Amino acid sequence: MTGKCLIAAGLAMLAGWQGGALAQDSLTIEPVADGLFVIYGSGGNVGVRVTEEGVILSDDKYPRNFDEIQSLVATVSDLPVRYVINTHHHGDHAGGNVGYIEIAEIIAHRNARANMVRNEQDAPPRLVYDAETSVFLGGVEVRALYLGRGHTNGDSIVYFPDLGVIHGGDLLHTTAPFIDYGNGGSSRGWVGTMNGALALDWHTAIPGHGMLMSRRDVVAFRNQMEQVRERMAMLIRDGLERDDATDAIRDPSLSWTQAEQGLFMQRSIPGFYDEIAAEL
Repeated sequence: MTGKCLIAAGLAMLAGWQGGALAQDSLTIEPVADGLFVIYGSGGNVGVRVTEEGVILSDDKYPRNFDEIQSLVATVSDLPVRYVINTHHHGDHAGGNVGYIEIAEIIAHRNARANMVRNEQDAPPRLVYDAETSVFLGGVEVRALYLGRGHTNGDSIVYFPDLGVIHGGDLLHTTAPFIDYGNGGSSRGWVGTMNGALALDWHTAIPGHGMLMSRRDVVAFRNQMEQVRERMAMLIRDGLERDDATDAIRDPSLSWTQAEQGLFMQRSIPGFYDEIAAEL
């Protein structure tokens, strides 16, 4: 796929994944902890870990964001980006690989790379891991862990153990999650993955989209995943048909089902129905 085609595909994916018009806002960089920053704006959140020997990014947004990310990184470090960890393959998180592959090593879970290759995305990472890997740079460790299926079958939790922070990619979302069944997603797996993340020692989480989350926020996210699974199972046991699932799943106590523009309601329900029905 050419660079122009990838950009066009990225625009289309954003419209689909976020359920609205393409956000054209400028990016901003904000502190998270000592030596760790987050870049907000269109596309997925980017973690920026500054060390004495260079910078480690978690995710890199769209191809068009490369120059602006580089400019923002330069406001917090005069050293180059040395590594990028992709939390997963989606183009609003890994599209910037087309720029970073020329100047840094890119790392992802083996399944995330396979998804990029299958989906004909440019610049898949040269380095992959299966269960866990670490980058050691400038006296700092940044760890990537695969804790199981969830948003996709290749999601990484990026862990900053010295700071007590994780970057969850789209395993964490402050509005409503997208279960990407076409790329191995699983609501059941997601609960287990969240339990694995909560077993780590941390206090702050960078989600894939939205502002910072606390442990309490992540527990509430995990709990709602369990609750929507329980609700769908109850409805199916009561005779719910697949075509009626989108209307029937709505419940005022479940915020994800009230987020009309969220991707849980827009794109996840048919696969969610099938997954729960197969478990019963």
